[in-house]
Amino acid sequence: MQDFADSMEDLSNWQPPRWPDGEVFEGRYARLELLTPDHAEALFAANAVDDAIWKYLPYGPFAEVDGYRAWVEKVVAEPDPRFHAIYDKEAGAWGGVASLMRINPAAGTIEVGHINYSRPLQRTRAATEAMFLLMEWAYEAGYRRYEWKCHGANMGSRRAAQRYGFSYEGVFRQAGVVKGRSRDTAWFASIDKEWPALKAAFETWLAPENFDGEGRQKQSLSSLTAPILVARDPKL
Repeated sequence: MQDFADSMEDLSNWQPPRWPDGEVFEGRYARLELLTPDHAEALFAANAVDDAIWKYLPYGPFAEVDGYRAWVEKVVAEPDPRFHAIYDKEAGAWGGVASLMRINPAAGTIEVGHINYSRPLQRTRAATEAMFLLMEWAYEAGYRRYEWKCHGANMGSRRAAQRYGFSYEGVFRQAGVVKGRSRDTAWFASIDKEWPALKAAFETWLAPENFDGEGRQKQSLSSLTAPILVARDPKL
């Protein structure tokens, strides 16, 4: 476990970071831009491939595009969460959403959440790069802590958090009620001191030379981020 000797670190010269202002995040494989109702039709079509993507979210699935568009109109009207639509450049299609949320500049903390990847986006380079681009923005804007929380039963999300270099911090039992069922919440986080190593791990994995002619990875991201973790999820 982490040595907490630095928990009284002097931050007298630290300045709170800025609020996310909606810039476009452009990568080699993915582009992220603020979610708008104009994205609704394409995202609805991508999401319709598999309703299972909604299992652990407090909303959805949506039977019709108008219902999904109404949900988009509702969530984009709020400053937090800050939803982004994800475009997969290799597929040439919109494939999912993710948000920056629980934005607390005064504490230097921010969370990535409401991650909903359609089946076509899952397990793509764009999917991983989207997470990297959001993390990169947060740390380079000056945030000190970047969080990931998920339904305790969502083992896919827990595996993803650890793969992306988020350290396990425990489970909050009976933290909520979602769709009529009790929810435990698993907590993960990374901190700014880990960012240089995390950035190098992502850049190594995302580099074109890390993939063979059929798109298969040579080094896994999990192997690159494993040395950075201060605690691993005991369920994985």
